[in-house]
Amino acid sequence: MKQSKESQALITVKNLSFRYDKELILDNINFTVAKGDFFTVTGPNGGGKSTLIKLILGLLPAKKGTIIKDSELQEALEIGYVPQNTNINLEFPISVLDVVMMGNGQKHKGALPLFNRTGYSKLEIECAKQSLARVGMEKYIESKISNLSGGQRQRVMIARAICSHPKLLILDEPTSSIDIQGQKEIYKLLKELNRDITILVITHDLTVISNYASRVLYINHTGYLHDLSEEHYKIDPNEHFCEVELMQQLGEKSE
Repeated sequence: MKQSKESQALITVKNLSFRYDKELILDNINFTVAKGDFFTVTGPNGGGKSTLIKLILGLLPAKKGTIIKDSELQEALEIGYVPQNTNINLEFPISVLDVVMMGNGQKHKGALPLFNRTGYSKLEIECAKQSLARVGMEKYIESKISNLSGGQRQRVMIARAICSHPKLLILDEPTSSIDIQGQKEIYKLLKELNRDITILVITHDLTVISNYASRVLYINHTGYLHDLSEEHYKIDPNEHFCEVELMQQLGEKSE
């Protein structure tokens, strides 16, 4: 018998509210992220999306409400994270391998912390190569990160996030600084990764929401959850659609 979404939940958020000083940012948010989801979060700027992600990651304390993580996510390395601002100092002489190794969560017998030694073991390099291969960037392992395009650098950041083999991958506006073709390639990649990694992504791209996501949470201080299997959320890429109308639909409570 197929399990329900709730019984497969990796993240369960119940009655979550949050304030910065006296300003209410999130008001009574409720949703689950199920194993295997391609889960999207959208809504206007300043509506609380990034704050929600910080709460899930434990970067902010949840003082009102609960965030319950499945036993599969109890270890910090079970969640991979790609922040919105992945701009780096392009003058800094760091290689693709160095960047990816920052996310290496492999525990090797007798290995020292990365910041306390020089060089990487063969096993660690192989792990990095495997992560880069998954994002189509394995041939760039020795390249300087500054020599890559914006889309290529974003792929490297995703490789860094999946180097610890996470069960959940969280991305905050992963295509905000990439051209249209690069955006399509990144979301095609995320769909492929979704075969064995649960995806949670903040995005304003409504075409992505309709064509890739399984469910979407609209956040504007309060939250509305929508199942995108319903026909009226589907967008034909060959036809014009009204972004305002779709956003209005997402900002309404589901029946």
